[in-house]
Amino acid sequence: MSEAHFKVKVAGEEHTHLADAICLEMEESAKARGTGIAKRSPDYIRQKMTEGKAIIALNENKEFAGFCYIETWGHGKYVANSGLIVVPKYRKYGLATKIKEKAFALSRKKYPEAKLFGLTTSAPVMRINSELGYRPVPFSELTDDEQFWKGCASCVNFEILKSKDYKNCLCTGMLYDPKEKNRKKWDFVKKSKIYERWQRLKSHRLLKSFKPKAILLYLGFNAV
Repeated sequence: MSEAHFKVKVAGEEHTHLADAICLEMEESAKARGTGIAKRSPDYIRQKMTEGKAIIALNENKEFAGFCYIETWGHGKYVANSGLIVVPKYRKYGLATKIKEKAFALSRKKYPEAKLFGLTTSAPVMRINSELGYRPVPFSELTDDEQFWKGCASCVNFEILKSKDYKNCLCTGMLYDPKEKNRKKWDFVKKSKIYERWQRLKSHRLLKSFKPKAILLYLGFNAV
């Protein structure tokens, strides 16, 4: 199946019957990766669809292939593209990139002044984000909305996040600020090997507060 056989579009009420399958795939995806996606109910996913705040990918038979939704925090000052998933048999067709690009465009259209952000441990997601203009940032640059951080409670790494007073975890924070027009693009492809080494160090040493500032600064962090 080629990429041309998929349709990636803003979800609507006509897709609400797929909410249960989407929630199940989110749960299975989180288990497979050993990380967490904030658990959402089918009713919540249906609400996002009816509000026009979700992106869905369908195959040629109109079967669910991938999904993502947008959330707002801090009274609309911050926007997150959340729950990005692709059904395993439809991976390697570039769907994650297409869904993310569509979610990014939808977020910019609905909330043009908002900062877009996300947390991820996925190198492919970091690559997609960097191509869209995101850069890695310390958690202090992300939203301080308590409801967002409560969403991390379903992640297997939540105890690490709590132990670090919500200032650090195995995830990397990424941010797109529409006001940073002239900021140099952060090139993940060029720096991916350094990121991968840093991620391994971080995973092994985080609980010991290991913070190699030189690596962080090279990766593009403003602070630690």
